[in-house]
Amino acid sequence: MAKDGEWDRRSLLRGAAVVAGAAAAAPLLGNAAPARAASSSDADALFKAGKFEEAGRAYEEILKTDPTNLNAARQRGYVGLLSNRFPEAEKYLTMALKLEPGDKQTNKLLGDCYIRQDKYSLAAPCWQATGDEGYAKWFGALSGETYQINGDLAQLPFQQMDPEPLVEVSVNGGPTKNFSFYTGSPWLQMTATTAKEAGPTPVYKQKSDFEGQSIWQSYGVLDSIKLGDIEVRNVPVAWSELESGGDVPPVTNDGMIGTWFFYHYLTTFDYAGRSLILRRPTPATAKKVRAKAKRAGAAPLPLWLAFDHMVHSTGSIDGSGTRVMAVNLGGNGEIAAGMPGETAEQFGIRTDEDRPLETAAHSHPVVAYPCYPKEVRLGDATAKEAYCNVTSQMALTQPWGIDIWAHLSHCFYKPYNVTLDFTGMNLYIARGKAG
Repeated sequence: MAKDGEWDRRSLLRGAAVVAGAAAAAPLLGNAAPARAASSSDADALFKAGKFEEAGRAYEEILKTDPTNLNAARQRGYVGLLSNRFPEAEKYLTMALKLEPGDKQTNKLLGDCYIRQDKYSLAAPCWQATGDEGYAKWFGALSGETYQINGDLAQLPFQQMDPEPLVEVSVNGGPTKNFSFYTGSPWLQMTATTAKEAGPTPVYKQKSDFEGQSIWQSYGVLDSIKLGDIEVRNVPVAWSELESGGDVPPVTNDGMIGTWFFYHYLTTFDYAGRSLILRRPTPATAKKVRAKAKRAGAAPLPLWLAFDHMVHSTGSIDGSGTRVMAVNLGGNGEIAAGMPGETAEQFGIRTDEDRPLETAAHSHPVVAYPCYPKEVRLGDATAKEAYCNVTSQMALTQPWGIDIWAHLSHCFYKPYNVTLDFTGMNLYIARGKAG
């Protein structure tokens, strides 16, 4: 909802775009030697390259000699936020805010930090300071405990796999609806038709133009959503409608579940088993999930959350060495991965420029070209000579300050199951059905 284009609300109206999403790319140096960054530019370069822990130490060294350095304090807080280390993130972001109370970047990051902890009343003034009235009013109107979970386990069969996976849910006790899911989208959203049947009251509405049509987007709270044997109450929700009150086309589902929902669970996207598995994230359950992953031979991969909902971990492309990859689970499309032009050029990836695909990413027209990397990898999971695409208009460095080399998409995961463990900030991917 930010007005500077970082969170383009229009990109959420249609759901998951084929070319949407991105990946932070960089060598993983979790056990690297202490950084000896001499300046903010050195530390920023480490962060941009995805060397987050080195960057964090570099920012700390800067703050020891210059405790008034706004960039170092803000970025040090962001390093903590990427791994959901909330006390650490709050410490440095609060420090940055004291240095410059009106700094929009700091307010966005601190607002995100509070969102992830369901502290919406604290997030509201942060977003007000950025000039985002929509977020401020939405979060300010949320009261009580959000995401109240009743039930311990839900296993939702996919009603279809392509062009996007769909699962059945019940909204406010109504008949079952087919919802898609996508970690490239933040909150829970519904079509106008679903919202009219469910009856949530909007706390804020705003008008925008989308492909020549006027669109009203509403933000409110859902009393209840039931997913198999789990019911969740008091859930932030958004829906969009045409000026006429109709659904925004194309209508391919009744709603979409985003990352805000999934980080409240131990979530397994069981593509091979064609199901979505949600578990209450207790210490005992987390221990069982980790033990099961170990038995399946799935080593823990790091899990980073950028921009409030963008999931990242480590992989590689055509012998690039370990890089940070965006993990876009759900959504639609035929590709195994997408990448900016610079990635294809640097690694010499075979690209078919005679067959352009005119499409859109985040509501902006783009031209993509088929490409065929020899191998795309996430941990030990691979796609070899798989159909991917490359987009020259896609920037290598994304707005959240990290170089983006590739994002893994819907078709990559089909032989695998993927578990996101936000309690330990690890990702597990294993071949075959979830046990």
